Amino acid sequence: MIRRFIGITALAVTMALPVIAQAQGVPGGVERGSRDGERAAGPVGAVVGGVIGGVVGGVNGILGVDQRPRFRSYAVEQHRPSYRYNEDVRIGAVLPEQGVTYYDVPPEYGVRDYRYTVVNDRTVLVDPRTHRIVEVIE
Repeated sequence: MIRRFIGITALAVTMALPVIAQAQGVPGGVERGSRDGERAAGPVGAVVGGVIGGVVGGVNGILGVDQRPRFRSYAVEQHRPSYRYNEDVRIGAVLPEQGVTYYDVPPEYGVRDYRYTVVNDRTVLVDPRTHRIVEVIE
């Protein structure tokens, strides 16, 4: 029974990966879902939790739906200067290495691996290693 379940889960993961890999919050969702699933149900739970977390992360982004308005308000209250960028402000855009200031996201938002900045008056989450925009906060 468990073999069949693992096989079905592996097939579902294989079929879903191309679709969910393009979503903006997949890496964080997969990581959190896998970690939570493993704690709850061992290795099988990790696989299922990773798939579900990836899908949920892809739909909701890095910040949860309920966190976005709160975080946006927080960022506006900080009065950070806006960096002028000549390209589209979109997920996947890479910001220049020089001239952009990145700020820590407060711990209550649970976003450890990313920083935020303001680009063309829009708050964005950025991977500080690659300078790639991973989420635009609307």
